[in-house]
Amino acid sequence: MAEHWFCEQNTPGYSVQWKVVQKLHQETTPFQELMFVELEEWGRTLILDGAVQYTEKDEFIYHEMIAHVPLMSHPRPEKVLIIGGGDGGTLREVLKHPKVASVDMVEIDQRVVETSKVFLPGVASGFDDPRTRLIIDDGINYVHETKQKYDVVLVDSSDPVGPAVQLYSRPFYQDVYRALADDGMLVVQSESPLFYGQLFASIVGNLKDIFPITRVYLATVPTYVSGPWSFTAASKTHDPAHIADDTAIIDGLKYYNKQIHQAAFALPQFILERLG
Repeated sequence: MAEHWFCEQNTPGYSVQWKVVQKLHQETTPFQELMFVELEEWGRTLILDGAVQYTEKDEFIYHEMIAHVPLMSHPRPEKVLIIGGGDGGTLREVLKHPKVASVDMVEIDQRVVETSKVFLPGVASGFDDPRTRLIIDDGINYVHETKQKYDVVLVDSSDPVGPAVQLYSRPFYQDVYRALADDGMLVVQSESPLFYGQLFASIVGNLKDIFPITRVYLATVPTYVSGPWSFTAASKTHDPAHIADDTAIIDGLKYYNKQIHQAAFALPQFILERLG
């Protein structure tokens, strides 16, 4: 029986291969190519436009770090907005916080949500939580038009291709700033500072121009392009590197803890130099 491998081309000179046990689903949505597979070592996996977005084995690292760092550093994260994240992983982590009263989640591609409920039911369980309001819309349009004010906004976007391109733009960040409360905080996934250094620096630079406090933090997500993966927190008031007083750690996490929170903001010299 022939072996099947999925190859992800990260750059013109770098690609990664995974052994596929079974293809579970594939379709072309109005926005992107969507596929679920079972990988031999990484379990069920979501692939969008040829790029791995989620694997069962290591998804907790990314989702815990994009969610818990801002929710632990903001003293009152009652109203949260998630842009993207159609698999439900970031939503699952946000809903673990008892201070969170409501979560608006804006996902452009309804098929990502629908198929994740089928193939990743444990991860997508947050869609049934009464605090969740799912909005099928373009996140750029939503933040441009909304009159809501959010305590925390999380941009859980795919790479800057296809429908996600404008989620990395300065006008989008300006609209997010306006949609945040007076002490609001934004976190975006800001790509690999090693492989996509120019894009990384551009994201951070745009946020620094808009927000008074901008901090980069890192985690290693094995199934994303090799090396450190970056997140950028931009805040109007609260320091994202500081855990808010009287905030208890959520039980049952696999990656995040208070020590990781503090250590994640310690940046290698090459990143400090790239950011100036």
